[in-house]
Amino acid sequence: MKKRDLLMVGVGGQGIVLASDILGEVALAAGYDVKKTDTLGMAQRGGSVLSHVRIADKVWSPLIKEGDVDVLVAFEKLEAARWSYYLHAGGVAIVNNQSTPPLSVSLGTHRYPGDKEIEGTLRQRADRIYFVDGTDKAKELGDIRTLNMIMLGCVSFLLPIDADIWKDCISQRLSRKILKMNMAAFDKGREEMSSANLR
Repeated sequence: MKKRDLLMVGVGGQGIVLASDILGEVALAAGYDVKKTDTLGMAQRGGSVLSHVRIADKVWSPLIKEGDVDVLVAFEKLEAARWSYYLHAGGVAIVNNQSTPPLSVSLGTHRYPGDKEIEGTLRQRADRIYFVDGTDKAKELGDIRTLNMIMLGCVSFLLPIDADIWKDCISQRLSRKILKMNMAAFDKGREEMSSANLR
């Protein structure tokens, strides 16, 4: 596999850091070098969360430069647009089709952009945009907290690493009590990508 720079973005409480940790562990288990770093900001209050994950034969720095991201994994639509400038021309965006308006929108001082605006912003960089119904699928599974495993399943669809390695790393990180549901979520993410609304 050639170098892959992935940026996971969303809001606090969506399990982004755990997902990026598992992604890093998967890449290590597959024999690659990995560097990652997280930016949490005001995450506990619903603010932005970013995880940089860099995978290659040798990685020197954990930070991805603006314009170098290969795959943008957005757990929320506005965050996809907000961080789209990190994508390189021809990059890929995986976007959870969920809106979580920030406080400024709730207070009426700002407007949440429509889907066409968000897609237009992404289109300036992304060659492929996958919109997936991750939140709805997580609810169908019975726990919204499985969203991060659904998004990992989506990511796994794009990386040439065997699904068994992913599942082994997930099983090492999660308790048996919640493992079955989260494995189902991972599989659901892979299924979503095979039938995703590619734009």
